[in-house]
Amino acid sequence: MPSFDTTLEADMVKIRNGVDNSIKEISTRFDFKGTAAEVTLKEKEKEIHSVGESDFQLEQIEAVLYAKLVKQGVVINFLDKQDKVEKLGGDKVRQVYKIKNGIESDLAKKIVSAIKNSKIKVQASIQGDTVRVTGKNRDDLQVAINMLKKEMADVPLDYGNFRD
Repeated sequence: MPSFDTTLEADMVKIRNGVDNSIKEISTRFDFKGTAAEVTLKEKEKEIHSVGESDFQLEQIEAVLYAKLVKQGVVINFLDKQDKVEKLGGDKVRQVYKIKNGIESDLAKKIVSAIKNSKIKVQASIQGDTVRVTGKNRDDLQVAINMLKKEMADVPLDYGNFRD
């Protein structure tokens, strides 16, 4: 039976390029000269850390970071901004952004229910952080992909592992 997997993964190369471009702009901007402003990417932990001297400066760094990521084609929904701003030694503060990977259970349930409600002759099952959709023919699967693109337009889902 043909099937495909629905996943939610960020392109780490584009994120790295966006962070690198942010670092370049922060190092050359006049309002950040002589301050502790910096942005770092922790790829293993899938986090972006921004450090500044005040909440206002963190907001300025965030604006630069978001602009550079959007320019690279990264959907900002992949970033989960932590609510708590950490105080570091002296007058430094740090903001942490977690990079989302994988479909959370709430979103997976929405995807499965959208497929069931559409009355398309396919079955969807949650398998860890992916949703596998199976059907009797490829045409039904393509209809399901198009329906998910319309229903979940605000979520950057990927459709891969297409098998016959």
